[in-house]
Amino acid sequence: MKQLLLALTLLIFMPVLAADQGNDPLIIDVRTPVEWETGHLVGAELIEWQEIGQKIANVTTNKDETIYVYCRSGNRSGKAKEILDQLGYSSVFNAGGVTEAQAFIDASEAAEH
Repeated sequence: MKQLLLALTLLIFMPVLAADQGNDPLIIDVRTPVEWETGHLVGAELIEWQEIGQKIANVTTNKDETIYVYCRSGNRSGKAKEILDQLGYSSVFNAGGVTEAQAFIDASEAAEH
C-alpha cells in the first residue's frame, strides 16, 4: 500500500516538478559592474556586453534557451544580442533598458504561456 501511495504521489507531482525545472529564462545584465551595483533585475547574471561572447558558456551552453539581455538604454544589449545571434543562440531578446526590462520580460513570458 505504501508503494502504491508513493507511486501515485510521484505521478501527481512529477509533471509539476518537471515543468518548473529549466523553464526560467536566462536574464543577462550587460552593463558595467558599477552600474550593476546601482541595481539590477532579480535573478540576472552580470556579463558586460563586450565579454558576452567569451563568457556566455559559463552560464549556458544551451543555444535554444530563452535569453533576455538588458543594459541602461538598450544599445549595449542590442550589441550583445547580435553577438549571441552570431554564436548560434536562437532565442535571444533585447529587453532594452533596465527600467523597462522587467516589464518586457514579463509580457514576453506571459505571451508564451
